[in-house]
Amino acid sequence: MIKKWLAHAFAVERPEDFAPTVEQQQIADRICREIIRRDMVTLAILTLETCRPLNYIGSQAIHFFTPLLSILVDPRSQKIFADLLEQRASIEWLCQRLEFLSNAKQENQNHPVDHAPVPVLKNDDS
Repeated sequence: MIKKWLAHAFAVERPEDFAPTVEQQQIADRICREIIRRDMVTLAILTLETCRPLNYIGSQAIHFFTPLLSILVDPRSQKIFADLLEQRASIEWLCQRLEFLSNAKQENQNHPVDHAPVPVLKNDDS
């Protein structure tokens, strides 16, 4: 019995096995879009990668500061985001999501939608 427990005692989930819920993805996308809007993608990814071992502690800090943060952010959203951060592979997923949304925004800016030309009205008073 102990041998069975020890076999999985230090098991870590693989990043490819991680799948956030719909609510978690919506909240993460909202945060990612705000980071992209402020042009802080590189800094955010660097910070996430640096703090990767502390993601669980960060989630617990969000839970701890919920009464104070509830002045600024919806408590339900805080709980959902903290639950996302409790999972080990969430940091890798957030980095990939930031890169994906950032690249999608750049592609949209590089390839603007073609609009029909605006007709020029001629003045018949000449």
